Amino acid sequence: MSRRTTIGLDIGSGAVRAAELSFGSAGVVLERCATAPLPASAVRDGEVVDTAAVSAALVELWRSGRFSHRRVTVGIANPRVVVREVEMPHMPAADLKKALPFQVQDVLPMPVDAAVLDFHPLEVRGTGPGAVVRGLLVAAWRDTVLPLVSAVHGAKLLPEAVDLTAFAVLRAVGSGTGADAGTEAIVDIGSTVTQVVVHSGGAPHFVRILLCGGDDITGALAERAGLSTAEAERLKRELDTGEVVDPSAADAVRSASQTLLDEVRSTIDYATATSGHRPDRVVLTGGGARQGGLDLQLSAMTGLPVEVGSLTHRIQPGRRLGNEHPDSATMAVGLALGAAS
Repeated sequence: MSRRTTIGLDIGSGAVRAAELSFGSAGVVLERCATAPLPASAVRDGEVVDTAAVSAALVELWRSGRFSHRRVTVGIANPRVVVREVEMPHMPAADLKKALPFQVQDVLPMPVDAAVLDFHPLEVRGTGPGAVVRGLLVAAWRDTVLPLVSAVHGAKLLPEAVDLTAFAVLRAVGSGTGADAGTEAIVDIGSTVTQVVVHSGGAPHFVRILLCGGDDITGALAERAGLSTAEAERLKRELDTGEVVDPSAADAVRSASQTLLDEVRSTIDYATATSGHRPDRVVLTGGGARQGGLDLQLSAMTGLPVEVGSLTHRIQPGRRLGNEHPDSATMAVGLALGAAS
């Protein structure tokens, strides 16, 4: 390990979160994590639209979190990020990086000069001059990446990498490694964006970013039950904490969740058809995953066992953590784990 700690930075729709990990003989330790709120208009559908507001929130985050340095890996997730499986000629990594724009320009839904590209190799097929490497191409519109990086620089932080948050979630809560681990669908439900990752033993087969999340459930609940947005959110939280609620209210929450879960189910079906890998189970994570009964509802719809993911088996809480629960920073922890690899 070239340095003792890494920091992952998650810029969400309503808040910014960072997690600092240390690596040593005691294993992986979550030394610090912190959250700072964002104005409602600062990030929209996963894209930074007010760089000054995000920078100000990051300054506050570093003040309150007391992180030991300013080098960060920052996550990105929005519908203008495309992930596709492609095959590339097998070549050294440095040569592949140079050749990538020319090799993939025919499969991109955007001009290659308007894109930021990355490639995650999965396996090498064949030998000799005809060998190819199968992997996942990640392409983001450049005008979605630049405001993100600008906001980080504005807080005098040093972005060392921009990582797809779907991969961060996989690192943080993905179950099992190796050929016998089975196949798993990880569903991360954020405020306005939901990500679905299908993988086997840590090797991703499929990634999709959906433009829907917990806020859509709140909005649907408010409309169906004739509530204000604040009242609908309160009702959801009562269900989250297991407090007694009127059965009709619980039914209204389940009904409001149906559209989002239909999207998740169809995405898992599509991933199965296109990748050839049918998940054995589903893992829910993200703020929306804590909604009471959502796991049972999705299990009934997919016919698969569904559990709420946790990273406490993967990391240990540090002494400086205070009352912060590690699962509150799942995405940031996954980004920090990627920085360490």
